[in-house]
Amino acid sequence: MTSSFASLGISETRAKHLETLGFQEPTEIQAQAIPHLLAGRDVAGQAQTGTGKTAAFALPILDTLDTSAPGVQALILTPTRELAVQVTNAFRELGGDRRLRILSVYGGQSIERQVQRLEQGVHIVVGTPGRIIDMLGRQSLKLDNLKWLVLDEADEMLSMGFLDDVERILSHVPDQRQMAFFSATMDMSIRELVQKFLHNPVTVTVKQLKATPKRIEQVVYMVPRGWSKVRALQPILELEDPESALIFVRTRRAAAELTSHLQAGGHSVDEYHGALNQAQRERLLNRFRQQQVRWIVATDIAARGLDIDHLTHVINYDLPDSVESYIHRIGRTGRAGREGKAISLIEGYDRRKLINIERRVRQKLTVTSIPTRSQIEAQQLEKLQNQVLEAIKGERLASFLPIVAKLSEDYEPHAIAAAALQMAYDRTRPTWARTEGDAPNGGLMEDPELPKPKLRLKTSSGDRNS
Repeated sequence: MTSSFASLGISETRAKHLETLGFQEPTEIQAQAIPHLLAGRDVAGQAQTGTGKTAAFALPILDTLDTSAPGVQALILTPTRELAVQVTNAFRELGGDRRLRILSVYGGQSIERQVQRLEQGVHIVVGTPGRIIDMLGRQSLKLDNLKWLVLDEADEMLSMGFLDDVERILSHVPDQRQMAFFSATMDMSIRELVQKFLHNPVTVTVKQLKATPKRIEQVVYMVPRGWSKVRALQPILELEDPESALIFVRTRRAAAELTSHLQAGGHSVDEYHGALNQAQRERLLNRFRQQQVRWIVATDIAARGLDIDHLTHVINYDLPDSVESYIHRIGRTGRAGREGKAISLIEGYDRRKLINIERRVRQKLTVTSIPTRSQIEAQQLEKLQNQVLEAIKGERLASFLPIVAKLSEDYEPHAIAAAALQMAYDRTRPTWARTEGDAPNGGLMEDPELPKPKLRLKTSSGDRNS
């Protein structure tokens, strides 16, 4: 690993600016890609999530940009507006130059306002294919002076059906320009795009995730017909009780709705999305690392900016379209020698995706029913039993013995203990499980055939039931 950004060829001024931002040394993808990009070579970069791909292309662009020259000099294509905002924020942070003008363009915002910004002069444009094509069609976006074109998250771009749009945009790019494609995967469609548009490219690759790490347990739950996914998720979360989890959803709107629902249920959860500025992202990550927030709900694109090593669970609330995306998602847990768990919720139409995943991971994934009330109660009681045993061994027990002695004048010790356990059990149950919620039984499935779970406490004279 190269020890400093300056040794990669980054200017001394920018290297010092990076130090003020806390960037001590380059990541592997940055160490491999930056020297080639600064040397004027086209680059095809493959690296997994959280490896610093944005800085790998942003730093060379910023170092070679002429802020005194008019016209757009760099165009970065992203598959979603969330990523466009994220990349734009990264450029602003890494740039540290007030003369630098950056514009993010995407659907859902006034195109007239974006055109007006272009007319005022912009050095870097970050945008989604559809809006870029609109601006090219209006001749509002001119690429005559373009020096750089970057295709970011190329695999996501193509999986979302943007191939024709991307090729149309690339056909407007001048011959004398430099290109870089960055992707988490490098399948045949990406390779064909590289071969067609990049000039004698250098390929840089960072070690990819293994297909199926053995330390990751994979569980699949079938959502019952007529159930909403959020109703199905509630008992799963109660049974699993994840210490730290990343919950993947398909859209930013779904992330907001699920986060709001879980927060209303009293869960420690927050949403992570591309519209957060750098300070907000760091604040949320710090809260998560300090366990002030236990779960994060995010889309694939937003989650690519997350660098988390201690996840106990990854939950696929929405199953991804790409098998590779599934591999990358579940690879976020079970790191650093720890064990992890990957949970997926599926509906009938997800069967084909599940078959493709099983072929890729070379493993049959058992589809399980949503946890029943008795299963959850049994686990809660087992957890309570462990807590009681810990309390018996603790030093504070003596403080409560006088209360037990006084109550024993009128009640049996077993009844007193059972009442205390009932109080502790009721207080540990989540709000949604104690009320009807949005569905009968608080979203739990009844299981009348299973016996009511019993708490078993081991004593010196053997086992007793209570």
